[in-house]
Amino acid sequence: MLVVGNLKLLAHLNPQHPREVLGVLTSNFSLALANLIDKESAACHVHYVSYLMISLLRGILVEKHPNQAILDVGGVGYDVTIPISTFSLLPDTGVEVLLRIHTHVREDILALYGFSTQDERNLFLKLVGVSGIGPGLAIKVLSGMPATDLLNAIRRNELDRLVRIPGVGKKTAERIVLELRDKLPAPSGEDAASAKPSLSRLDEDVLSALLNLGCARPAAEAAIRKARTEGTPDDFEPLFRKALELVR
Repeated sequence: MLVVGNLKLLAHLNPQHPREVLGVLTSNFSLALANLIDKESAACHVHYVSYLMISLLRGILVEKHPNQAILDVGGVGYDVTIPISTFSLLPDTGVEVLLRIHTHVREDILALYGFSTQDERNLFLKLVGVSGIGPGLAIKVLSGMPATDLLNAIRRNELDRLVRIPGVGKKTAERIVLELRDKLPAPSGEDAASAKPSLSRLDEDVLSALLNLGCARPAAEAAIRKARTEGTPDDFEPLFRKALELVR
């Protein structure tokens, strides 16, 4: 009830009350705040909010979709944008989950982007540092292939793999490789411990065909791996047909 009461209080405050807004936020939502400047203007109100950063959320998973998760954290619902790789690791709704968060602030929006591992979050931050890539495209890139495969593709200058990701053209792929190839850290081990073996070039071709048919990436990858274990011939057509039969 205290949180609800303070939310009502926030609703009645206007940009001429920056001190009061900050007091409610910092006392009830545990958001880090730094470099406070006392200016009586609407512009500085946005400046204050830009210092409010959420880096981690632990709460009950209320809803999950391929690009979205909603977490109930102490009675407050957080809408978090996520990549497909994180979605595939989420538990059933009603279960507690922990997401590493990047808080993206612009003058007109405050958005949360969530990741199942620190390696994914680090890679996301590297991607948004590339000229011409915003958070939305960075999420699409991370959804296009597993983080370990993406790291390898960038390090090996495999532009043909990068341009298969929706929204990534040749020039964007070239910028990603040029700006990140020598800046990417080795995986922390958090991903490495749980990562699945990389798909071969043939597997990637089959995966691309399945995705074009509307199959979900996690299900398509699982179908390809299962088709491999059943001794399917190492050729595109039989592997594709077997995976299509197995995909759910």
